[in-house]
Amino acid sequence: MVIRDMTQSDWSDVARIYTEGIATGYATFETNVPQYGDWDKAHIKLCRLIAEEDGSIQGWAALSPVSSRCVYGGVAEISIYIGENARGKGVGKVLLARLIEESEQAGYWTLQSGIFPENKASIKLHERLGFRFLGKRESIGKTNDGIWKDNLLFERRSKKVGID
Repeated sequence: MVIRDMTQSDWSDVARIYTEGIATGYATFETNVPQYGDWDKAHIKLCRLIAEEDGSIQGWAALSPVSSRCVYGGVAEISIYIGENARGKGVGKVLLARLIEESEQAGYWTLQSGIFPENKASIKLHERLGFRFLGKRESIGKTNDGIWKDNLLFERRSKKVGID
């Protein structure tokens, strides 16, 4: 498996995998994949990664800012999606480990993830890679069919960046 930088030409595969995540009902509150331009504006230009095997994109990961305030400049939120045919094969672990490395090289000291309680695989992945559970945001958002959902907040503090 190769982990490489995402390019705009990857968007059709990224969007396909995002659609597969939306279809699970427990990967995101989003109901539709945005157009590339909107997605691009919402995500940090660095730390956009693709997991590829034999020319086939298996998953992707990217960071988005948690705030526009400068004091939070080293804090980012993770998006990580694995294609339905690649789940359970270790793609997420390799991809998230690389995202952590690249985020530290880019100066990020805190990564956070909001995960639905039903997404057991994502919870285990984050815990394995050093994220800690901070708490549950109860009924924080409503699904497209009107169901209020909880979201679990996980955080990983770098041991290399922001440790003065």
